[in-house]
Order: sequence, then structure tokens, then C-alpha cells
Amino acid sequence: MALTITCPVCGKRNGYEFKYGGEEKGPRPEEKDLNPQAWCEYVHMNKCVAGVQEEWWFHKDGCGSWFTILRDTTTNLEQEKKEAKK
Repeated sequence: MALTITCPVCGKRNGYEFKYGGEEKGPRPEEKDLNPQAWCEYVHMNKCVAGVQEEWWFHKDGCGSWFTILRDTTTNLEQEKKEAKK
């Protein structure tokens, strides 16, 4: 089963065109009062979810965009994002 990723600019493409950027971890911690242990937790400690997780991807062989997708780590399939309510 080949991984396909939908780039917001280029559309659906082969997963080999992309570079994995890691799990979505939320906003970067404020530098004020940030200690080395807290920084290490933010950078290196991943949840490694067995299921759907939000991830960063870079379209290295295409438009050069960074974006997030939802991917099921057990099936390696991209999931549809639910649109935010307006």
C-alpha cells in the first residue's frame, strides 16, 4: 500500500515527494522561564499514537509548502479533516 498525501497547493501526490516533519505539538513554548528539561520534552517526546494523529509534512519535490494532515498510523492512510464550524 503506497502512502498518498494531499498537498493543499498541488493536490494528491505520492508520499515519496514529501518529508515528514513530526507530530503537531501545538504552539512553541514561551522562552520566558523555559528550562532545558521542558524544551527537551517539547522537541523530543512524541505521543506515537496508534491511530489518527495530526502531522506536519513538507512538499520537498513540489511546491515547498509546509502543512498538516491527519494520518492513521495503523493503516498509513490520510484521513479527511473536519471543517471548523463557522
